[in-house]
Amino acid sequence: MAAAAAAAGSLLFALVVLCALAGADSAGPNALSGVTSALNARLKNLTDTFASQVRQELGYCIQDTDREWNTTFNFSSDPAFLVNCMMQGDLDLRQRVCTAAELKFYFQSILYTSGKKNYVKPNKNCNLTAWIDGCEPGWGCTADHEVDLEDANNFPSRTLDCSGCCPGFFCPHGLTCMIPCPLGAYCPQSTLNETTGVCDPYNYQPPPGKTNHTCGGADRWSDVMSTDDVFCPAGYYCPSTITKLDCSSGYYCRKGSTSQTKCLSKGSCKPNSATQDITIFGAMLVGALSLMLLVIYNFSDQLLTNREKRQAKSREAAVKHARETVQARERWKSAKDVAKKHAGSLQNSLSRTFSRKKTLRTHESSKEGGGGGLHATEPDADPSKESGGKKNNTDMMRSLEDNHGKDEGFNVEAGEKKKTKGKHAHTQSQIFQYAYGQIEKEKALELELEQQPNLLGVISMATDEDVRARPRIEIAFKDLTLTLKGSKKKLLRSVTGKLMPGRVAAVMGPSGAGKTTFLSAIAGKATGCAASGTILINGKIEPIRAYKKIIGFVPQDDIVHGNLTVQENFWFNARCRLPVEMSKAEKVLVVERVIDALGLQPVRDSLVGTVEQRGISGGQRKRVNVGLEMVMEPSVLILDEPTSGLDSASSLLLLRALRREAVEGVNISMVVHQPSYTLYNMFDDLILLAKGGLTVYHGPVKKVEEYFQGLGIVVPDRVNPPDYYIDILELIVKPNTNAAVDVKDLPLRWMLHNGYEVPRDMLQSASGSGSSFSREAGGHASHEAESKKSAVGELWGNLRDILGQKKDEFDYNKSSEDLSNRKTPGILRQYKYYLGRCGKQRLREARIQGVDFLILGLAGICLGTLAKVSDETFGALGYTYTVIAVSLLCMIGALRSFSLEKIHYWRERASGMSSLAYFLSKDTIDHFNTIVKPIVYLSMFYFFNNPRSSIWENYIVLVAVVYCVTGIGYTFAIFFLPGSAQLWSALLPVVLTLVSEQKDTLFANLCYTKWALEAFVIVNAQRYSGVWLFTRCGLLVKTGFDIDHKILCIVVLAANGVVFRCIAFFCMVIFQKH
Repeated sequence: MAAAAAAAGSLLFALVVLCALAGADSAGPNALSGVTSALNARLKNLTDTFASQVRQELGYCIQDTDREWNTTFNFSSDPAFLVNCMMQGDLDLRQRVCTAAELKFYFQSILYTSGKKNYVKPNKNCNLTAWIDGCEPGWGCTADHEVDLEDANNFPSRTLDCSGCCPGFFCPHGLTCMIPCPLGAYCPQSTLNETTGVCDPYNYQPPPGKTNHTCGGADRWSDVMSTDDVFCPAGYYCPSTITKLDCSSGYYCRKGSTSQTKCLSKGSCKPNSATQDITIFGAMLVGALSLMLLVIYNFSDQLLTNREKRQAKSREAAVKHARETVQARERWKSAKDVAKKHAGSLQNSLSRTFSRKKTLRTHESSKEGGGGGLHATEPDADPSKESGGKKNNTDMMRSLEDNHGKDEGFNVEAGEKKKTKGKHAHTQSQIFQYAYGQIEKEKALELELEQQPNLLGVISMATDEDVRARPRIEIAFKDLTLTLKGSKKKLLRSVTGKLMPGRVAAVMGPSGAGKTTFLSAIAGKATGCAASGTILINGKIEPIRAYKKIIGFVPQDDIVHGNLTVQENFWFNARCRLPVEMSKAEKVLVVERVIDALGLQPVRDSLVGTVEQRGISGGQRKRVNVGLEMVMEPSVLILDEPTSGLDSASSLLLLRALRREAVEGVNISMVVHQPSYTLYNMFDDLILLAKGGLTVYHGPVKKVEEYFQGLGIVVPDRVNPPDYYIDILELIVKPNTNAAVDVKDLPLRWMLHNGYEVPRDMLQSASGSGSSFSREAGGHASHEAESKKSAVGELWGNLRDILGQKKDEFDYNKSSEDLSNRKTPGILRQYKYYLGRCGKQRLREARIQGVDFLILGLAGICLGTLAKVSDETFGALGYTYTVIAVSLLCMIGALRSFSLEKIHYWRERASGMSSLAYFLSKDTIDHFNTIVKPIVYLSMFYFFNNPRSSIWENYIVLVAVVYCVTGIGYTFAIFFLPGSAQLWSALLPVVLTLVSEQKDTLFANLCYTKWALEAFVIVNAQRYSGVWLFTRCGLLVKTGFDIDHKILCIVVLAANGVVFRCIAFFCMVIFQKH
């Protein structure tokens, strides 16, 4: 502190020397130009001399030495007060101004007392034994001898010619020298107020009993909170320290102004205005911003609507074209059949008349004649058409018949075959024509297959030249057992069997039988468990997770994006999960095929819907959930209760679509509850599990009744077989009295029936009690008893289960081995797809965004009105409230980016999609809020609060704050549950603001609120110069801020945003739902 005071004293000394030189070298007003030149030259030399010391000692509040002191003590523009002082009684200005030692003494006293005392410490000239008139406030004296103004160590004696301080100078209480007032100050000669006895405009009184002691000049310059006597009042401006002028109309003048500032609107500033009323400009900015956002929203919405309409028209035209093509093909087939029939009858009639040889010749000619007679008998023939047109139409019909199995589109009107294969289709119309042409041909082939159910029909579908052959995966498992790693509880036990490609297997059983666990184990998703036994993929021991790109897993919950349409959900999954080498037309064909197969055409352009917004029905939503996996053309499709919540018609439609997938070689297995008899007979295989994860039956559906009849279990008439078997396993229904086996021994009988190895404990329990499950139950009971005896052991086991599950989930998702031979789009392309999806979702959430902007605007109005900018604190209070409010609102807004889509991300990540692309797309879309939200807030806060710093400087800082807190919000949204995340978002800004008030501590420097507030205060403090220099340095010392840290603060805030985004991404990858 002493060094800083010494530096300040040295700098002021330099300026006093200039004043003295000016007085010595000038004899009157005519010499002012010479004085100005001398001032400028000497100022430059002396400022350079002290610049390094100033930067070292006062660098926290002085950024540019030349600029700061030019705005504080550069009197070259109006040095009249110097001349006036020299002409006042022929004073020797050099002998009356303070030396460096006196200046240092004064500023040390002010800094040590924080400006609270209006006098300095006792010194050589003013003490208890010697107190002359010059020691009184506003008075000064001449030195007793020639003084060295540069002497910073020796205190000179001043006792001669004591008189009032010159205007433009101030004389401290307790010192007998004069110091020039800084620019922005108003230091006139004071006058005695007869009523109060105070020297106006200062607050000191002449000493009592001294009639010759009149009011002098200013008595002190300190920070504005200690005294504002010398500050140029608000509503006025002071071009020099002895001149005060009224602020004109159309201008405003803040406290300490040296010039008047023009208002944005002349009508907003009356004469003597301290600030301008710019609230109307804030309202205009809000209106313009609202209009711009409304235009963007409506334009984007209109753009999406027009695009959907164009696509709908293209689809309708393509469907119409495909149906006309099929109808033309059917008409040609019918006409050909009629022609063949007529040709055969004509041949029989002619054979009775002519010889065999002649008959053969006649038969050949009759066939040619029959071809010509086809046009006459064709019902759609138009006799008005020319023969060329008839021939052209006939050629088209023949080409339809001859090429019906090829992937080509046809133009019925032109009558020419147009090659529009998928890889050559580029326009939207061509793509839809290709897709729907293929779909109609597939329907026709399926119809032929139903009419002629032989192997040829299947071969004709499978050998279509453009049909992509899916890899066939056979999954075999032997003695598959799953045991929780911690508690050692067995979820599956000795399950043996095989899942074949091209077949649909139903997994059934009572509750707690481990049906979902079994399918999860097959898909490689059984986490937290120790697996024993063998799983073979196409006869080889390979990890199933290496095939996750071609494995579709449909969860029990309908995890579908509710703010996207049915088609948009399908199209996004298709683009991200289908092979990258597939053309757009082929991907559209896949999506259109799934939509058509699942009966979702009527709702394809409807939003799926959320809890708040109604969408499609529950059954349709369930089918969309299944379709998300079908559009990626899996080789293995696993479904967990896909028919739950569906009516019989929807279930039948879904199963038919799955049967068609099986025809293409897909290995399908699904958990089913209470299927109807019709649905039950559509399955190829049945896997029946009992409680404890034991197999009761695994084989063809057609043989299940035969197997149980061999055990003496016969299904009664008019009873659905699967319901009856499950009721038996649940012990709800007792089997027939002539049953040859106890129900509890059914798993053991299945193992013995197939020659599987039976675990020793099952054999012992069966031989001991006749019931395998009774002994097992006793075993479980004893195990539970032991667990109860050791609560600590049970807790440790559960903890190991959780840790094991997290490790398995991480290993599954980070596995890089890929044996699927499918190359999906890379990170950049997936980022592009995610970006488009997030953009659509944000547009459809425009109302929520509008509410966020409205709340931010209201917060700006309230804080801008209540926390008016204070010159004493440079608006620190209002900025503190700003940091807290903006942090809270933006954090809560950022929670929606990830908190509501965790389960969607987990599903997409498990299927092999890029986590980085997902995270970056969300963050990129949120940059819109990072840019717009500060504008919304400042449009209210800035124009109501009206700080000295520019709106652009405030905007830059606020953008950095929003970017920082958005990253923190991401972390809370991913790591915590929604309720806890909101609580943390509300508490953290307040807590960190309180912690950051502890200056110069490690914890304070780790708080982003400290850097945000420092940036706001610095950009405002830079606008306070001249007479405000004491106030600025004092405030920065008190708060521990540094005026050079503006860029550093913004960089730290941005770095915090990046770091928290990295933490959020790490949490997103590592932590998953139990």
